[in-house]
Amino acid sequence: MTIAHTLGALGVMTGALLAAQSAQAQDNTFINPDWANSAWYIGAGVGQSRATIDEPRLRASLAANGETVTGFSKDQRDTGYKLFAGRQLNQYFAVEAGYFDLGKFDFKSTTSGNGVLNGQAAFRGVNLDLLGQLPLSQRLSLLGRVGMHYTKTNTEFSGNRLLGSANTHASERKLNAKLGLGLEYKFSEALALRGEVERYRLNDAVGNRGDADLYSVSLVYKLGRPASATPAYQPAPEAAPVVTVAPPLIEAKPAPAPVSEKVSFASEALFDFDQSALKPQGKAALDQLLGQLTGMDLEVIVTVGHTDAVGPDAYNQKLSLRRAEAVKAYLVAQGVETNRVYTEGKGETQPVADNTSAAGRAKNRRVTVEVVGTKKVMR
Repeated sequence: MTIAHTLGALGVMTGALLAAQSAQAQDNTFINPDWANSAWYIGAGVGQSRATIDEPRLRASLAANGETVTGFSKDQRDTGYKLFAGRQLNQYFAVEAGYFDLGKFDFKSTTSGNGVLNGQAAFRGVNLDLLGQLPLSQRLSLLGRVGMHYTKTNTEFSGNRLLGSANTHASERKLNAKLGLGLEYKFSEALALRGEVERYRLNDAVGNRGDADLYSVSLVYKLGRPASATPAYQPAPEAAPVVTVAPPLIEAKPAPAPVSEKVSFASEALFDFDQSALKPQGKAALDQLLGQLTGMDLEVIVTVGHTDAVGPDAYNQKLSLRRAEAVKAYLVAQGVETNRVYTEGKGETQPVADNTSAAGRAKNRRVTVEVVGTKKVMR
């Protein structure tokens, strides 16, 4: 693949991916953390590769054969590229495999007596890396990688001063280590831009061992982004009027009628994001509710957890139930009989607002507590 083709492919990928991402609403950019932290991804990068040609060793070899070097030039830079695919293991680690071509590096030398010795080395291979990602913000992460690469080296010599060797072409395949550092900027959960420097340990097929570096810019695209599953919003039905008929007047006082109180708490007031442990502010809100129940004979308390539509249905169902159970556990710890508290998890099935907006999703993340009991009669 030529560098022109590589740049062309990278440009087409950039245009297509940016166009696809611009069609998505801004507030939906980072709403699938579970998917993003376990997704497969593909990518391509291009940049400058650099290697060091051992000029002192070559000059010494020519001198040992009775030659005096009269001229020496070298080209230690070329264009390199890489293609890769990987899998996110979690927010902090990924496994990545790829193919790379570091380009070609050459030298030209002249010696006394019209002597000429030219050489060229080319490196390409495959790699397998463990990639570490340290988030610096929601969009920017620090990257570090360590891995192995299996590289084929082709070395060619030409001229009339071949240092006593008739072998003008040498090839070698070796397994060596590689390291890398870089930064990644996320345009969205699906599309990111990386800038990296990677160091490859190499053999040049004629007994030399050294390093080559690749400074690259890459595009990364995560596959299979799920669409937001948004249940149709249906307003809660209005409560039907309650018609009461006065009982006939009798001397005996009627028993107090059961009363019901229902309170809805925003999930953010009770829990941290994606957690089911009550925050101190959440405990204070429940203490205030219990204080309002003074003077009531409790019959039953029902705690119901709800979520928005972001993420898998099964996960949201479990999260809503865990949060309802956490509220029950706290109420019981404050003296409420455990057999009078019931829990339910409704997940994302009962929205009270539209899940396509951030404000609507915030309203849907809630826990309701319904208390049924009778007011104590003062004698």
